[in-house]
Amino acid sequence: MKKILTILSAALLACVSGSALASYADDRAEIVNLSNRYMVAVDAGDIETVMGTWAADGVLVWVGGVVNGKAAIRKTMSNFGGARPVSIPEGATSRPRTRHQIINHVIDVNGNTAKTIAYWFAFTNNTPQHDVQILYFGHYEDELAKVNGHWLFKRRHVFNESESNRALFYPGLGEKDPRHKP
Repeated sequence: MKKILTILSAALLACVSGSALASYADDRAEIVNLSNRYMVAVDAGDIETVMGTWAADGVLVWVGGVVNGKAAIRKTMSNFGGARPVSIPEGATSRPRTRHQIINHVIDVNGNTAKTIAYWFAFTNNTPQHDVQILYFGHYEDELAKVNGHWLFKRRHVFNESESNRALFYPGLGEKDPRHKP
């Protein structure tokens, strides 16, 4: 009887821990997909999908300043990336584009909140030579909330390491001040 109880206990524990791992894997997959969906929508100028990634009280911190609330974020994002108005000549068969990439997600889930860090970079073919070049690079430090069963951005801090909001070091990435040797 003792052996049967031990086996049943072990099986129950495996199910519970397996369930917790599956839940974390599901959360992680949804968060990565949220970030990817955001990037693709920004490049496509799909403002509705971009806004579908934000919580109502979201905060965007980027090189353009601090933007509070979904309405203000919509206004900002409506003039960014693929949503920016462009003039395309009649008869054009192609146009220059920028494509954002996001990689190296580090995701910490704590119940219905999460913190993430990810690197990003952008390629463009909008160059005088009409070739492809890296346009910008940086990283995100995000805070997310699970709202009605779906992850949304609560705070997205965009560090653009090609612009004025770059820093000597990034504590959020685990970097230490290089001027101070241990």
